[in-house]
Amino acid sequence: LMLAATPALGAELLVHNVRGYTLESDREGIKRFDSLLVDGGKVVATGDEKTLAARAGKARRVDGRGRVLLPGLIDAHGHVIRLGQTKVQADLAATTTLLEALALLKSYAANNSEAVWLRGRGWNQAVWKLGRFPTAAELDSAIAERPAWLVRVDGHAGWANSKALELAGVSKETPDPVGGKIVRDESGKPTGVLVDKAMSLVTQVLPKTTPRETELALKAALTELARVGITSVHDAGIDADTFSLYKSYADAGKLTLRLYAMISGVEGFDLLARSGPLIGYGRDFLTVRSVKLYADGALGSRGAALIEPYSDDPANRGLLFQTPQNLSALIGKALAKGYQVNVHAIGDRAAQQALDGFAAVYRTQGGRQQRNRIEHAQVVAPADFARFKALALIASMQPTHATSDKNMAEDRVGRTRIRGAYAWQSFRKQGTTIAAGSDFPVESPNPFFGLHAAVTRQDRKDEPPNGWYPEQALSLAQALRAFTLDAAYAAHQEKSLGSLEPGKWADFVLIDQDIFALPPQQIWKTEVLETWVAGRRVFARS
Repeated sequence: LMLAATPALGAELLVHNVRGYTLESDREGIKRFDSLLVDGGKVVATGDEKTLAARAGKARRVDGRGRVLLPGLIDAHGHVIRLGQTKVQADLAATTTLLEALALLKSYAANNSEAVWLRGRGWNQAVWKLGRFPTAAELDSAIAERPAWLVRVDGHAGWANSKALELAGVSKETPDPVGGKIVRDESGKPTGVLVDKAMSLVTQVLPKTTPRETELALKAALTELARVGITSVHDAGIDADTFSLYKSYADAGKLTLRLYAMISGVEGFDLLARSGPLIGYGRDFLTVRSVKLYADGALGSRGAALIEPYSDDPANRGLLFQTPQNLSALIGKALAKGYQVNVHAIGDRAAQQALDGFAAVYRTQGGRQQRNRIEHAQVVAPADFARFKALALIASMQPTHATSDKNMAEDRVGRTRIRGAYAWQSFRKQGTTIAAGSDFPVESPNPFFGLHAAVTRQDRKDEPPNGWYPEQALSLAQALRAFTLDAAYAAHQEKSLGSLEPGKWADFVLIDQDIFALPPQQIWKTEVLETWVAGRRVFARS
């Protein structure tokens, strides 16, 4: 006589009295629940409290006090160490004028008298309404005695003072490097801003970051990301030293979020790819199975590569970083070793080059099953949308870019091309997976800012009143999916992350308001009260 197996009773954790929401892998829409049962760091079940309490045995019980519980948010494109560095460098992201930035830098220099170089990031001449790039002479007025180097908000241009230009040997005679531009005055003299590959003229003379400084940056980033409810990040470009640090943190159980790291460019690939992809290391805390390649620069600094000239700079079509042959070769090399390939492409010409590269490699060697991605997919030519679907490419996009860039994007590309820019719903309707992120520290890592931007197409001052090209807005369920299940899919992790389904890791957040019962304009005000990873609380708001 065969007896049916009875479900084993007992678990380690019962979170009850919550208003829980989760997506499900095999259906659209949202599932509601009021209790979550966890064992071994993984979800046993979600459901009603009476049923799960009967199965919980001696599990530790956590009363959610009626608060809202969501799956942990996944940021599909961020820069972890750079986020941490903003906590210890001058942060210009909140400055609204050049004068305000110079005052902040003067104060920063006074408070960091030991620093040999003064470093920072976050400036944006469009927000300052400058109508041009800032100059070395202006930076000299705040910091003259020591070299200063400040990276633009998008990471695609740097602002140097005269001392930094002098130490880097940048002069009238210095040629523009391939894929880069030295901004000059009428006489050809460098004015202080270096775009894209020209930034390396200064970065190669910067003192190397010490391992201790990098670790401090990692600690600061982990703290900040837990605070805003991020439980997994796709780190968009790491080197061998960062990989070693991540691995040591995974070994020591010190990671408080999951890292899906992309090897940056070709520089570190041969070294890091020697033993092939690293998948699910340390209880799924570290995976390195992808490569980040770069096709162009950014829109704000006019380095994004466009098919037709910039609407506000008719002599300029931006910068392609690779020849078509070179990009195809790099894609082919990474795919052949079993790595996913994620190509940074912001302009429509860069997207076209990336699409051509994938198409060529698929014809000769295959690789479409690697779930390859276009990072940003910011401006796309009308004819190229369907090619994303045909080539099974994922669009890895950042909703807050649209609401931050609306002050300059249409100036750059004009009224016609803007229809194919930040076009989330166009991708979604044709069945292309969108993996949502923030590109922190270019934008805030707060995923509720991203959800708000995705649903409203407005900034956090409710501008413009009806949303910016509102036909491209996502529903809240679609946006949440892009920050959870679809982001997990973009990392080959949808079977273990992205929703609170049985067998998946118990990564979740408790928040202070019900985003499904609010006017959408209020979503960005959501505060994370607790963040849990693998059934362990890693953050609690005091």
